Amino acid sequence: MIEVKDKRVIVVGTGKSGIGSAVLLEKNGAVPVIYDGNEQTDTGAVRAQLCEKLGCDTRAKIYTGAFPREITAGIELAVLSPGVPVDAEFVVYMKEQGIHIWGEVELAYHFARGRVLAITGTNGKTTTTSLVGQIMQEYFDSVYIVGNIGNPYTDAAPLMREDTVSVAEISSFQLETIEDFHPQVSAILNITPDHLNRHHTMENYAAAKEAVTMNQTKEDFCILNYENDYTRAFGCRCPASVVYFSSAQKLEDGLYYEGDEIFLARHGVSQRLLNVKTDMNLVGVCNIENVMAAIGVSMCAGVPMNHILDTVKRFVAVEHRIEYVAVKRGVVYYNDSKATNTDAAIQGIRAMDRPTVLIGGGYDKGSTYDDWIRSFDGKVKKLVLIGQTREKIAECAVNCGFDQRDILFADTFDEALETCVRESEAGDAVLLSPACASWGMFPNYEVRGCQFKAYVKGIKE
Repeated sequence: MIEVKDKRVIVVGTGKSGIGSAVLLEKNGAVPVIYDGNEQTDTGAVRAQLCEKLGCDTRAKIYTGAFPREITAGIELAVLSPGVPVDAEFVVYMKEQGIHIWGEVELAYHFARGRVLAITGTNGKTTTTSLVGQIMQEYFDSVYIVGNIGNPYTDAAPLMREDTVSVAEISSFQLETIEDFHPQVSAILNITPDHLNRHHTMENYAAAKEAVTMNQTKEDFCILNYENDYTRAFGCRCPASVVYFSSAQKLEDGLYYEGDEIFLARHGVSQRLLNVKTDMNLVGVCNIENVMAAIGVSMCAGVPMNHILDTVKRFVAVEHRIEYVAVKRGVVYYNDSKATNTDAAIQGIRAMDRPTVLIGGGYDKGSTYDDWIRSFDGKVKKLVLIGQTREKIAECAVNCGFDQRDILFADTFDEALETCVRESEAGDAVLLSPACASWGMFPNYEVRGCQFKAYVKGIKE
């Protein structure tokens, strides 16, 4: 454990994670030295947030713009927000100075108590974390849902008790900077290409995801997707005890989906758990996988199966993930704004059971789109494209055999929505499932999804 009392600690970033880290550090006697590379950062607003949580006698110092190397003098620890690349020039410089590099998750873990259930994966993290969180909240007394889901781990850490259960959604960015973080139960839902502009190679990306188990032992558990090449192969070298789930085949041991039913198998003996059509409010194979993963995490955390299934049957979709919005003029509208990569968007298409007008495109993360286009499988009648990637996607779609006459460009989001209303007819679906991040047009996918829903609700019958 690094001693922080009366020590200066660099905190990089002024978003939720950065503010949360600075507050936790100062509450434990440290002097936060906050740095943000954006010279336009409103330091007055940052200080106001600190004053609100710490009082206006806060000892925190704030720097913006070019990294002032002199602030590293005498520093032993720096805490990075998830959006800060570990190979950024100033981070490499700090490492060269012998400064210990943590992320917000590692910092919070050192001040937290109780058990941790950690969920990662390219897609499905938020739905699975939300479901596991609700199961835990309905069974245990002290439960916190934290991490990449939008609730800083550092905010909750001081409130935790020895009997607390923390359900943490953990991204690959956060896993790059863990050291002692040790969940009793982990889950890697899937690993498919994403964030390669940050991780550079699939090997690096997969290694970051797998790091969630780095401190686990065979007394701990890891829930893995048997139908994902990366996670199935990782099971052979995973340090924890592995529980697989499968959406495509019967397992001798683990959770599997067969004939509209989810089963739990132990040593070849199967127990029926629930019917996905009559006992679940979620749609799509992706959500069946999320539910199986959540069941696996929860049973390994000690929750009786009857309690788990009772919660699953009442759980509703997470906002922005294949979220039903409304029926307007006979057209069903779905908000899948959280599909910020191609694999997530493929799951959105698979969940559709009618002709679909699809909105795609956005910020370019270096992805390829062939698999997504091929997943259309005749369902997509019109492809409405927006953002930085629209030409790239259109070219890919044509190369994959999609009719160029059914590709429509829109310069604004409202124009895209107007196009969808015009091109759809009763019996169709309109699906916002962009396969791209929202940056450039929106600050985040939530704003994009909310704007979509607001527009849809305003369509006159």
